[in-house]
Amino acid sequence: MRTSYDIVNTLIRTEKGTAMEPERKYLFQVATCANKIEIKKAVEEIYSVKVNAVNCLMMPAKRKRVRQEFGHTTPWKKAIVTLKEGSKIDVT
Repeated sequence: MRTSYDIVNTLIRTEKGTAMEPERKYLFQVATCANKIEIKKAVEEIYSVKVNAVNCLMMPAKRKRVRQEFGHTTPWKKAIVTLKEGSKIDVT
């Protein structure tokens, strides 16, 4: 059985993610096999907050080149979690 820490990998700290914080939206990198219900339960358990909505999207692999060889990065799943009024994640 997967734990909450297996589902939620990391909180994404980018300029776009920081701009969304006043709207109570946070970006997470999550397991590719996780669904919205599992993500909601995991975030509520880890951060002790109430989640209002979860939106997920798959980030595609990007083609990269190292010298003469071509490869690609690993595709990953991003979740945009909206918290209920009065809930906040301390990101400091």
